[in-house]
Amino acid sequence: QVQLVESGGGLVQPGGSLRLSCAASGSIASIGTMAWYRQAPGKQRELVATISSGGTTNYADSVKGRFTISRDNAKNTVFLQMNSLKPEDTAVYYCNVVISSKGSRWRNYWGQGTQVTVSS
Repeated sequence: QVQLVESGGGLVQPGGSLRLSCAASGSIASIGTMAWYRQAPGKQRELVATISSGGTTNYADSVKGRFTISRDNAKNTVFLQMNSLKPEDTAVYYCNVVISSKGSRWRNYWGQGTQVTVSS
């Protein structure tokens, strides 16, 4: 069994910064692409950023230049550094990780979500 635990959310003022983390644990053989999604009330979940196993990154246009996704393979952890935060960044942020569990197929896993609120 695999578990993803998120941390780092909170309340910040516009222009502030937060760093989210998502750590995978359990029966893990390999980790592929890692990603961050977000969902605001009444809206669909949207993809924010991805990072491949080789380190290639992609970002939504709305966060490009402000957010940075990174990973620590030794710790099975993905991070999202969020700078210059805006009120429209307010959402629940979810990590999503593609994992091959020991003795099992590749599948994706979701974190529990962490609230990010940007307000003055």
